[in-house]
Amino acid sequence: MARVKGGFVTRRRHKKVLKLAKGYFGSKHRLFKTANQQVMKSQLYAYRDRRRKKRDFRRLWVTRINAAARLNGLSYSKFMHGLKLAGVDVNRKILAELAVSDAKAFADLADTAKQKIN
Repeated sequence: MARVKGGFVTRRRHKKVLKLAKGYFGSKHRLFKTANQQVMKSQLYAYRDRRRKKRDFRRLWVTRINAAARLNGLSYSKFMHGLKLAGVDVNRKILAELAVSDAKAFADLADTAKQKIN
């Protein structure tokens, strides 16, 4: 029986990796070994940063809410506590959007939070 070297399968695997490495600098898009290393690392970064993005956005929203709350004479934690006591269920994404685009509505929410705290 003849020996099979598997050149077709190897070539197909190499082409798949080199296609993913398209646009990388230098040998990282030309040579299979370095391209494979970089593609694996890139996929690791992509996986990690899809989770990281959620944290980063929440941090941004909290920062924006805190800045707007302080303009209305409250800290972030007191503002959020007041809203919870008032039974206002608005998530941080929407609060941050209000803080940036509609200062009047945010000020009304801040007044509601102040009344419930006192």
